[in-house]
Parts: sequence; structure tokens; C-alpha cells
Amino acid sequence: MVRHRSSAVPLAWLYAALIGYASLYPFAGWRVSSADWWQFLVSVPPHWRNTFDLVSNMVGYLPLGALACAALLRSGQEARRAAPLALLAGAGLSFAMESLQNYLPRRVPSSIDLALNTLGTLGGVALAVLAHRLGGIERWQAVRDRWFISRSAGGLALLLLWPLGLLFPAPLPLGLGQVLERAQEGLRALLEDTPAIDWAEPFLTAVPALEPPSPATELVAVALGLLAPCMVAYTVARRGWRRLVLAAGAALFGAAATTLSTALNFGPDHALAWRTPNGSAGFALGALLAVVLAPVPQRVAAGIGLVALTALVLLVTQVPADPYFAESLAAWEQGRFIRFHGAAQWVGWLWPYAAAVYLLVRIGARADEGEGSPT
Repeated sequence: MVRHRSSAVPLAWLYAALIGYASLYPFAGWRVSSADWWQFLVSVPPHWRNTFDLVSNMVGYLPLGALACAALLRSGQEARRAAPLALLAGAGLSFAMESLQNYLPRRVPSSIDLALNTLGTLGGVALAVLAHRLGGIERWQAVRDRWFISRSAGGLALLLLWPLGLLFPAPLPLGLGQVLERAQEGLRALLEDTPAIDWAEPFLTAVPALEPPSPATELVAVALGLLAPCMVAYTVARRGWRRLVLAAGAALFGAAATTLSTALNFGPDHALAWRTPNGSAGFALGALLAVVLAPVPQRVAAGIGLVALTALVLLVTQVPADPYFAESLAAWEQGRFIRFHGAAQWVGWLWPYAAAVYLLVRIGARADEGEGSPT
């Protein structure tokens, strides 16, 4: 079987890391348990678990099974070998997470969770194998060859993750990357009561002058927030009408994810509250710039995208969190949104920085990797 570079590989690793985050959050109060760590395997499961808990434990591992199996299949493994390896990986990760939960006071390990996680992994593996048997993976490779250059796995992974990051509350529509304050808080907690706190103090106390965004700032930030993923797409997409389709897809998914995020945070009645005059104008400007820049070479697109991301982060960092934003953020971190907190939060925080690193690599990529056909 032919080996292919697949976006399923980085996505599978990232999803596994996010499962680890969600399983062990908030990483506080570690202690040595008096009982043996393996007792959860034979103990009576807790009776307070509700239907949502049970379903989420199973569904949460389904994408991991599908991604892990797809990654193995795309790497050249046969289905009879890829399927058990992916199932073993998912079950092993669940076993490791349940075992570590013994040492966290706010977590309760359970054999039921382990069984449901394994069942979810099995369901994902079955879907990947079914898609493989029906020729879905081969057809996707044919489509990918027509639309994208050969080394496009990283760019495609970033594009698939972008809408997920938009689900986490942002101070401005499409305004990903506001992580400075949280980084300062985390570093302060890490260095507290250590000699390093003295030399780190200038960074920990350096807070930009936060002012409510002007109409121009909001407009430009939204435009850059849409332009950035379009430029990431242009670095891996072949030139021509395909880039316009990808730009339209970015606009559609960006609007849908922002609408869903607003509905989750403020209720369905306010789902379109983000469509202020400035936000809508910024969205239109970003789409227009994406259309105008569609013919540019890949390296030029990477450079423009890097500039757009840098400007976006600088603008978003200077926008204060209003009380409604803070309230919705608290709902994510303390309520049921904690189920999706890790995935959306980390992608929303880190996507611009990961995309910037990727674009730097694309700028230095070999010219013979192919601009592709313009037709």
C-alpha cells in the first residue's frame, strides 16, 4: 500500500493531547492515594453519573479512533493491522488517564469510563475501516491531489482546526490568540516562591493599555481574522478557481462557528449578535481581500498571511474583556462546556501562533514543491 503524508497524523496526536487535558484538568491537588491505583478496575462504578457523562465518554473517543486508524491506513498499513493498533492506542490512552485520575481529588476513575472510551474508539476505528473498504480514503487522495500540493498535511490540519478555535469565546469575532494575560497568570503560578520570580516580574506585570476597540479596530481585526486562514489555504492549494472555493468555505465556516459560539454563550436568541455593522464590514473586507489575493504565489501568500496574523494578535491582545465576555468565559470553564473547554480553548489561544510558524516554514520551502496548475 502506498504511503501518504496525511493531516490525520498531526490531528490524531493533537486530539490525544486534548483528551489528556480534558481528563486531568484542572491539574491541581495532586496527592498519593491510599488505595492501589488499579482498584478502579474492580470497584463498583459511581452511581451519580448521568446520561450526558456516559454518552460524552463514548463519543469523545470516537474521533480519536477514526483519526488514529486513518493515519495508520494512510501511512501504508493494511486494515487488519491498522484497526487493532488504533484500538489499542485509544484503550491504552484511556487506561492511562483513568489511572492518573487516582491522584487528582476532583477526578473519579471508573471502569465504566474505560469501557465507554474503548467502545468509542472501536466505533471510530470501524468508521475509518468502513470508509477505507468503500474507497473513501482513495477518493479523498484523488481529490487532494487535484486541489492541493503534495506537502499539504500541516496546512490542512490548521484549516480543519480553525473553526474549532472559534467556538471558544473571543473578545472580537474571529479574534483568536488572546493568550497574554493567561500566559502571565500561568507563569506567575509556576514561578511563585522561586528565585526566578524576580527576573520574570517585568514580563508578569507588563500589561498593555487596554481600551475598548474603536470601530476601525474591530473592522480591521475581523478582516484579518478571515484573511489569515485564507492565506494558509493558499499556501497549500493549487492556483485557480479552487482557491476561491476555499475562501468561500472559510467565510462560511467562520460565520457558522462564530454564530454557534454566540448562541452557546448568550443563548439562541442572540446567535447573530456578533453581526454588528463593523463586524459585518470587516467580514466583507476580509472576503474581498481573499478574492483579490487568490492568484498570488504560495510564498507571497505565506508572507501576507504572516503579516495578517501578526497584526491580528497585536490588535486582539489590546482588546479588554467586557463583563459579558468574562461571564461567558466563566460558563465555559465551570459548567458543562468543560467537556469541550480544552479543545476549543487551546486551539483558540494557539492557532495564530501555530499558523505563523507554519507560514514561516512555507516561506522557506523549496520552490519546486509546486504551485500547481492554474486551471
